[in-house]
Amino acid sequence: MRSVQLASLLMAMVVCAPGARAQAPNWVTSWTGSAQGPYPVGNASAQPNLSFAFPNPAAGARDQSFRLIVHPGLWGRSARLRLSNAYGTQPVTFDHVFAGQQATAGTLVKGSNAPVAFGGQASVTVPPGQSVWSDAVSLPFIHDPADPALAGRKLAISLHVAGQSGPMTWHAKALTTSYVTAPGAGDAAAAEEGDDAFRYATASWYFLDAVDMDAPAGTRLVVAFGDSITDGTASTLNGDDRWPDVLARRLRAQYGSRVVVVNQGIGGNRIIGPASYTPEKPFAGGPAAQQRLDRDILQLSGVSSVIWMEGTNDFGKGGEGATPEQVGAGVKDVVERLRARLPGVRIIGATLTPNLHSTNPEHGSDEENAKVLAYNDFVRTTKLFDAVVDFNKATLDPASGELRAEFVPDNTVGGPGDKLHPNRAGYRAMANSIDLGLLAP
Repeated sequence: MRSVQLASLLMAMVVCAPGARAQAPNWVTSWTGSAQGPYPVGNASAQPNLSFAFPNPAAGARDQSFRLIVHPGLWGRSARLRLSNAYGTQPVTFDHVFAGQQATAGTLVKGSNAPVAFGGQASVTVPPGQSVWSDAVSLPFIHDPADPALAGRKLAISLHVAGQSGPMTWHAKALTTSYVTAPGAGDAAAAEEGDDAFRYATASWYFLDAVDMDAPAGTRLVVAFGDSITDGTASTLNGDDRWPDVLARRLRAQYGSRVVVVNQGIGGNRIIGPASYTPEKPFAGGPAAQQRLDRDILQLSGVSSVIWMEGTNDFGKGGEGATPEQVGAGVKDVVERLRARLPGVRIIGATLTPNLHSTNPEHGSDEENAKVLAYNDFVRTTKLFDAVVDFNKATLDPASGELRAEFVPDNTVGGPGDKLHPNRAGYRAMANSIDLGLLAP
């Protein structure tokens, strides 16, 4: 009898141990949309007219609900969300936040909308310049996180802004349609499974900048870090065919859900500028890579690798005459900080795609092309990186020095393209040039 009691006691100790799986989720970031500035400062693509949804940008949202549609790279039975007021100038109160599964457009799968708490409370107030993680929320519609049928499904985060938000922290270039109610419409986050209340569409994300999922031990997170060519300009609206998306599908086909890719690109972003960034003095490309490193990489969960393609905007007309040497020094600074804070992280450098003779007024000159070529030589030869992916080689027309002609036409809004941003075919070529062995679990 005594041995039976002892065995029972030991079993109870194992089940209740602080490290037990039920008590310690293994969080891995599954989706990101880098907070880049106060709306409407930024480079949105295919944005509808938002003057009816947000008639006064300085006032922001007023007693409104958002239904933000995001595509997790990994599903889990529980999730947590990060809400950001990084570029707000006053506290923002979210009095209801819910996570559900998108059915179509702004509608939800019936019964999937689960309430999200913050410190056990339904309401949370986020001070200006701050962000907050939610408590874990069980996702009732996830029965098997590894179910292949979940790979293309999307998460709908519904939130209600109580009162007036002031300047809204946002990610301009979502290339995904989300939904918002009219000003003063009240709380539609909780009860509304349809989308009648969400009358306005937007191609951007607001306040939400990260989603974690409870993942199996050993799950690896790859962060794609960069500018508009990582953000996906000229790819397909709602098509999920930016190069990080294509890479994610390749990795999933090869390794299942053991490797996840998130996108931390910002259209117009630079490595070394602007020198300062504030809500009062914002910049369309967001804070420099050197300034956003902590929030956009170091504070994510489970980072194992970073693929970094950036520098084009440093060399363009708006880049204040940066040289390849100056940008290279900025790269060295970021890489050293990553290695110091994330021992063992794998850092993969990427060459810049061609922009010679671009019709974009900021880019395309012979002078800029010379800087791009010099920087690409630096990326290929420096010992800073663990590996290099050659996006330039994958997209270059050797005869002209320009982006290959079939990669130029714009998939987002149609038209001839700008000889700077690759289209769907170009992004596929970039992703397909990456050796998956570099990211293997």
